[in-house]
Amino acid sequence: MGFSEFLGNERIVQALRTMLRREHVPNALLFVGPRGIGKFTLARMFAQAANCERLRPPRHAGDDFCGECDTCRKIARLAEPAALIEQGLAERGESPDAAAVERMPLILETHPDVWAIVPDPVRRRNPVARPMIRMGQLRAVQRAAYFRPEARRRVFIMDGAETMRWSDADVFLKILEEPPETATLILLAPRADALLPTIRSRCLTFWFAPMATEQIEGLLKGRAEWKAAERKLAAQLADGSPGAALGLDLAESGRLRREVLRLVGDAMEGKSYRAIFAATTRLAKEESESFENVLGLFYSLLADLLVLSHNPKNYAPRNPDLRRELEGLAGKVTDTWVSRATDSLDRLEGRLRRNVGRQLGLDAVAESLRVR
Repeated sequence: MGFSEFLGNERIVQALRTMLRREHVPNALLFVGPRGIGKFTLARMFAQAANCERLRPPRHAGDDFCGECDTCRKIARLAEPAALIEQGLAERGESPDAAAVERMPLILETHPDVWAIVPDPVRRRNPVARPMIRMGQLRAVQRAAYFRPEARRRVFIMDGAETMRWSDADVFLKILEEPPETATLILLAPRADALLPTIRSRCLTFWFAPMATEQIEGLLKGRAEWKAAERKLAAQLADGSPGAALGLDLAESGRLRREVLRLVGDAMEGKSYRAIFAATTRLAKEESESFENVLGLFYSLLADLLVLSHNPKNYAPRNPDLRRELEGLAGKVTDTWVSRATDSLDRLEGRLRRNVGRQLGLDAVAESLRVR
């Protein structure tokens, strides 16, 4: 048990272990990479290593964790955050008002020194469309960061750090500007530019590289119900994220990607607005997949169409199971069309933070896909 359990990004693991061994741990770290790539897992492991009861100096190097002591086992419970989120929302009540949400912030705490802060969905049965880190959570961290740790170091893992309102960031900046010596904040985000420059500049940033497709395919061998071809497809679709591969429903993924590709094709061919708007309604309002992930599928399919329009023979598409359909559309694609479609997607993605209407935004994307 220990850091050897973590797969991929060996250089980041080694850097964190060196910090622990030298007892020179930064007060703020920023882990950047797509969801499912292991940011949360490694942050949790770091918290275990920083507080492990058995592997601590001077008897041991102090750069790993045993996974068996009481502290390690308590922190390990963060590996399954869904149950902890469910418990926190249940304790707050089914329909909390805004004051209750701020007064009873959602904090995942399985050990007094280690907290996980996640975007607050507010309700269990009908969660808000866009969960975010809220002011009450930031204020709770601000107070607790200066408490003396029960073990050796207080660690605050902020998953989805990009969801905090920039107007609320002043509270968070106070901790970064006057950091406590015995606390470390670990921010997790898909992109560094999703955070304010004033926050990024105060963090030591690590960029997580995607895992090789072959490594993910080997990891999936534990899923005996999948055939070899299905494991290979899942590894290709995961785009380097082992967590995405492990949680992938191949049938649902195929259905949703075909739905998106059908919308792209219908818009290119100038189909009726009624058909286009019906498709955008389904994608914006009726899918269980997050809207951000749906937009990611558009980017993935556009990338395939762009390359297939230039070099169809020597290209392995990101969506290999849709190659025939993609090749059928690639002949109609131009660089200008791809640029216009990508710009439209970029605008919509940037406006999501300001709660722009999703369907209206997707309607505008569909309009940009018409061949002119």
